[in-house]
Amino acid sequence: MTDELKKAYERKIFDVEKLKVTIGGFGRENKVILCHGVFDIVHPGHIRHLAYAKSKADILIVSITCDNWVDKGAYRPHVPQNLRALSLAALDMVDYVIIDDNEKPLENLYKLQPDYFAKGFEYSGQLPEATEEEMLVVNNYGGSLVFTPGDVVYSSSKLINTHAPSLMDAKLSLMMAHFDLTFDKIRSIIDRFEGIKVHVVGDAIIDSYTRTNLIGGGLKTPTFSVSFESKDNYVGGAGVVAKHMKAAGADVMLTTLLGEDDLGEFAIADLGNSGIILNNIAEEARPTTNKNVIIADGYRLLKVDTLDNAPLRPETLKIFIEKISQSKTDCVVFSDFRHGIFNKKTIKLMSDAIPSDTLKVADSQVASRWGNITEFFGFDLITPNEREARFSMGDQEANIARLISKLKDTTQSNNVILKLGEKGMFLLCDDSYYSIDSFAGTVKDAVGAGDALLAYSTLALKISDCLPSASLIGSIAAACECEYDGNIPISPDQILTKIDKIENAFRG
Repeated sequence: MTDELKKAYERKIFDVEKLKVTIGGFGRENKVILCHGVFDIVHPGHIRHLAYAKSKADILIVSITCDNWVDKGAYRPHVPQNLRALSLAALDMVDYVIIDDNEKPLENLYKLQPDYFAKGFEYSGQLPEATEEEMLVVNNYGGSLVFTPGDVVYSSSKLINTHAPSLMDAKLSLMMAHFDLTFDKIRSIIDRFEGIKVHVVGDAIIDSYTRTNLIGGGLKTPTFSVSFESKDNYVGGAGVVAKHMKAAGADVMLTTLLGEDDLGEFAIADLGNSGIILNNIAEEARPTTNKNVIIADGYRLLKVDTLDNAPLRPETLKIFIEKISQSKTDCVVFSDFRHGIFNKKTIKLMSDAIPSDTLKVADSQVASRWGNITEFFGFDLITPNEREARFSMGDQEANIARLISKLKDTTQSNNVILKLGEKGMFLLCDDSYYSIDSFAGTVKDAVGAGDALLAYSTLALKISDCLPSASLIGSIAAACECEYDGNIPISPDQILTKIDKIENAFRG
């Protein structure tokens, strides 16, 4: 349906320079009125405002604030700018729609010089400072400020906070239509993963799940008593990123640190059985990084970490750099968990060692430790989560659109996927913002979802050179991972099955 709307009404969405020529200059025969706002959820108040404005002029232009400058909360706007513009263009009373890339409408007011600039009645009386600025621009070229009448003020924010409508299908449909994507094209990308050469560099981790039954608690101390049931170990961190990519059909090399201990031997055997070429660079007395989750009656009771986050020794760092510089691969993936391999100094040295014409990808999953995604400078793709991005940018207040813009500019990355957990992901492409909601069904274990996304979005970006395609495939891989207990590699068949379900839901 969104694709049909796009075809029918996209003709009414203009850039400001083209619209300026179309409507002519001030003193034109056909009177023009401009309404400006966010229009996140178009409600009865908006309709009355627009209808009154249309009654005062021949041509009604609606200007919407771009996603970057919507300042109503971290996850606002709820409706992305392209979909907001399309929704307004579908109204018969609206003649033209523009997306204003500026924080304020002043520049476009000056360029278009509408005969009237319409404001809601709530702005009348004692004018806010922003309205006074707008009135000054309008008065300077000879236009008039018009206040639309009304006795009820509707709030998009209140409507969204009360019950935010699901826009999953509409947002995905609009993005796919804009980039001429189909589900068959997505499938064809996945079919071409076979034989891509990948070098994964980073912190291998053994994720342990110790399952117990709760017996009781101590009477004198706050001590839980549990009985042991079972323990399962999984190769995680950079190791499972490599396993995902191998399962996808790529030829994979992994350079990492594993201790000379039982868990290290377990990882070496497991990675070998998966067909991964392993460069294990052990350091004396450094243990294999282990994160052991104690589960009692299905609930996570405690996590016990065994690790050494000391920086690499100089001789070890030298070996890492040699392995990176000598590898002849299509992609290099840095998987950073800040357990000794990566820091500000080593990232620069290792990045410089990556051969030219190699797709460079980095992910920094630092959890509660010190790390900074901005240290991965000039990469083709970075995939931080929101918390990591806010930490690295020192910005807890910007909305998601502004946050990803700042991160992309700061890191000079070609592509950024911002992971939002259960909210899905956010991406910036061709100066427009797109969000993809999570496709996860029943979530059994979200640990490892970011690893699956990193692996599959990297391969898809290498094949397609299309961030929306890579993001969509990565998001579906992450959803598949969430539906399994334990950090296990996801296969293309699992992703293709999920794609079939998504496509059927679209058709339904």
